Amino acid sequence: MQVLRLLSLLMGIMAIVSAQAGSIVNTSHNLSVAGPGNVTAAAEDRVCIFCHTSHSSSSTTPQWNRNTPSAAYVPYTSSTAVAQPGQPTGHSLMCLSCHDGTIALGEIVSQPNDIAMSGGVTTMPPGEGLIGTDLTHDHPVSFAYTGSLASQNGELQAPSALPSSVILEGGNQLQCTACHDAHSNDFGGFLIMPNVGSQLCTTCHLKTGWSQTSHSQSGATWNNQPPDPWPNSNLVTVSENACGSCHQPHLATGGPRLLNHAIEEDNCLACHNGNVAADDIEAEFNKAFRHGIADNTGVHDPAEPAVVDTRHVECSDCHNAHATNSARLPGDTPANVRGVNLAGTEVSAANNTYEICLRCHGDSPGRPASRTPRQHEQTNVRLEIQATNPSFHPIGSPGSNNNVPSLIPPLTEQSVITCGDCHNSNNASSAGGNGPEGPHGSTFEPILVDRYETADNTQESTAAYQLCYNCHSESSILGDDSFKEHDKHICHDPHGISSTQGNSTNNSNLINFDTTIVFPRGNGDLRFEDQGQFAGTCYLECHGEDHNNFDYQN
Repeated sequence: MQVLRLLSLLMGIMAIVSAQAGSIVNTSHNLSVAGPGNVTAAAEDRVCIFCHTSHSSSSTTPQWNRNTPSAAYVPYTSSTAVAQPGQPTGHSLMCLSCHDGTIALGEIVSQPNDIAMSGGVTTMPPGEGLIGTDLTHDHPVSFAYTGSLASQNGELQAPSALPSSVILEGGNQLQCTACHDAHSNDFGGFLIMPNVGSQLCTTCHLKTGWSQTSHSQSGATWNNQPPDPWPNSNLVTVSENACGSCHQPHLATGGPRLLNHAIEEDNCLACHNGNVAADDIEAEFNKAFRHGIADNTGVHDPAEPAVVDTRHVECSDCHNAHATNSARLPGDTPANVRGVNLAGTEVSAANNTYEICLRCHGDSPGRPASRTPRQHEQTNVRLEIQATNPSFHPIGSPGSNNNVPSLIPPLTEQSVITCGDCHNSNNASSAGGNGPEGPHGSTFEPILVDRYETADNTQESTAAYQLCYNCHSESSILGDDSFKEHDKHICHDPHGISSTQGNSTNNSNLINFDTTIVFPRGNGDLRFEDQGQFAGTCYLECHGEDHNNFDYQN
């Protein structure tokens, strides 16, 4: 009999513990003296009294026992948000009666005196629970989540398709309770469902391309070398952290995008520094010549025009973190990134690398002067590579020259190259190194994959002009296969010569003179005349020698 009683008692205790496992009792919302959290009452043993009362409650349901905050909140806003949240209402305002830090935790409606808290605590102490009154760094609340909103946004689940666990208040108002259940902490953070792999985030947010992106699929882990890429998470892979690798829904450092870091590139480099992702992109940006992602902060805006109007560059100008994956487009182009085509028109998803580059290197204002002063100065690459130009490198289309004997197979006169064939990491894997692809940084100016000297009187060598010799045979150039004394001249403008500035007679074969080396003759002549295949004539002064009808023919 004694054994049966003990067994019955044990089963009763187990039943109580089991019942409490998914309740408020074992959470930090239990502010009673017996609560398990860091903030508890000095003596009060009632659990629910801090929020609810059966009698003398406020006018707010359900039997609400707290005063309504009177603070003026700064609501969330962003340039890309369709919803326009105002002052918090409904359950969000109820949550903020503790979490904004303006009302004492022990201040309740049902009794005149505050409940004393232990350790001298009055209002919500600093930490992840203190939201404050500035809500610009927190997921927006108190707005109508409607079918119209989802349609306008284009990347939101229709409210009619949300699971029953996502509760919207009257009028389809999205409040804190859409994500949080104040009475249960079974999934951590008082969430309504697990958020491994951002399961909760993607219940509402249907980011285009997300399911195929590396950031949702990668099993990469941290190598434990500082800094910790996921300091607020116990999850161990990129795919498990998913959205959390870059975003945090509350108290985000990175303002309206709810980013983990205020400095934009730090959100990428937290993983792309060789400690999580295989390639160390951070090292590339420490090279002498690089895209200056650290030069500006807070300038980039996702809503900015495709043609960058205020000059800057950030990782997200070239990469789409929500959709980029290893299945690259032809020419190693990052997928799902907007750009500008050869006509100067914005394209929502670039099909060619140059379309991404033309966002900054085309029609954008504030372009720097040419590295080499040219007879026909042009810094708009979009205009330089047009197929209607007198000559151009075949970036946007095959070249116009049908006889280029120096080309190294498999290149032919019909080949098209990419910006990345010349502008790339100096140790890129495509160049025989072990580094990452892309024009992040290089030891060669201006972010070139190999050395290309432009100084006058440079001694010819394979190393000095390796960039050119990657595609053009050195022996062919030095053997004058194309035209007489080719080995003594460097007169080329590598992108091309705009049709608004040059013509096919004087500017074929990418000829655009360096004006620090080549000067007009005494009578003002400064030109090259194309006289057909492998033939031409110069009228100019170079190195003090007057070229008057100097013929170059094979």
